[in-house]
Amino acid sequence: MDIRICIDVDSLERGIAFYTLGLGLRVGRRLGNDWAELVGGSSPIDLLANAAGTAPLGEGQPQRRDYARHWTPVHLDFVVERIDDVVQQLVTLGARLERPISDRAWGRMASMADPFGHGLDLLEFKDRGYDELLPPQL
Repeated sequence: MDIRICIDVDSLERGIAFYTLGLGLRVGRRLGNDWAELVGGSSPIDLLANAAGTAPLGEGQPQRRDYARHWTPVHLDFVVERIDDVVQQLVTLGARLERPISDRAWGRMASMADPFGHGLDLLEFKDRGYDELLPPQL
C-alpha cells in the first residue's frame, strides 16, 4: 500500500516555498493551479490550495477551513539532520516553534506549527534512532 500525505494550504506558492526551502523537498509535478506534488521524502506530499472559509466536506456541512493554529491528533514528523538549523530556517519561512528543542533518549525533537496552522515535529535521530529505547542487540 502506498500512503500519500495531503496538506491544505491557503497559498500554493507559500506552501511550496515553506516545504521545499525549509525541509528540502522538491516539486515533483504540478497538477493544476491549486495542486503540487512534493517529493524527496518517504511518501509524496500533495499541497492542495483551498481558500480559508471553504467547506472541506461540501456545502451544507458546518466545518470550514481555518488556517489559524489548530490542534489535531494527526501530525507529521520530519526526520532531519542539524535540527537547530532546520528550526531556524522554518521559523524564517513563517513556522512557529511551539516547544523548544528537547533531548530524548533517541535524539532531539522540536514541536512546530507550519504557516498554515498544521502541527509538525522535527526529529533528529542519534545512533540507532528509536531503537535506542531497546536493549542493544548482541
